[in-house]
Amino acid sequence: MHFTGTIWRPPYEAYSLLIQVTAGCTHHSCKFCTLYEDLPFKFRMSPREEVEEDLKETSRYYNKVPRVFFTGANPFALSVDKLKTLAKSVHEYFPACQSMGCFSRITDVTRKSVEDLKELRALGYDGITFGIETGDDEALTFMKKGYLAKDILEQCRKMDEAGISYNFFYLTGISGSGRGNIGAKETAKVINQLHPKIIDASMLTIYPTSELYKEIQAGNWKEETELEKLEELKTLIENLTVDAKFATDGASNLIQVRGNLKKDKKKLVRFLEQQISSQDEAYLRKYRENLRHL
Repeated sequence: MHFTGTIWRPPYEAYSLLIQVTAGCTHHSCKFCTLYEDLPFKFRMSPREEVEEDLKETSRYYNKVPRVFFTGANPFALSVDKLKTLAKSVHEYFPACQSMGCFSRITDVTRKSVEDLKELRALGYDGITFGIETGDDEALTFMKKGYLAKDILEQCRKMDEAGISYNFFYLTGISGSGRGNIGAKETAKVINQLHPKIIDASMLTIYPTSELYKEIQAGNWKEETELEKLEELKTLIENLTVDAKFATDGASNLIQVRGNLKKDKKKLVRFLEQQISSQDEAYLRKYRENLRHL
């Protein structure tokens, strides 16, 4: 199998077949991100021969694969024709495959029409994961995400129209000290107008090699405390009205919550209130400082 650097996938893709089709990120400019710093290049599409070899190899061991997850920071950036070719290759080796997913940037959808997206949906693309991080325009601009809240709305509405389901990653702490609850409310305003299936929240963890670390050292930005992050998470859940699964999976979350926002919102909020009133900031901070890798 051909894999380059650390391989990232959402927790809910644990049982999907992982096939590398890209490596690195087309944007590679977010101030907080260090996920792809182990690569000697910014972005690369895998040669078609490698993808074919990997599909052929895995087909020897697995007769039926219900879902394939294409790895890389944002394979959905590939052209519609390339994505079609990948889908056809998957169906050639795994005729029973029901769906294919991957990570995507919001900007990856911009260059695709609703008709393009409908064609991709017909070939099996579904459950696309967007790292939207926040709906707070001030934070999105400062962190150099390359899009604003209005873009999240516009592009995900195209996904809705095309019938492609999607999931969101939220980054607790991205708005900075004193702005966590503002960022949470702004994000809820955006998400409540859309239809994500899953909202997975991670907590911002800042590493010395990031551009954000340099901003902190220069006095241009201040990190939220760990208790502030928990308060922000509570505010987000309180303000969400969508019918979606919510989870704080992943190593960046010492305190984990998981449930359905329609059925379990009150329970999730009560749990976080208990944690906020009982947890020790120093203990939580020690965990963050000792988190060597996400």
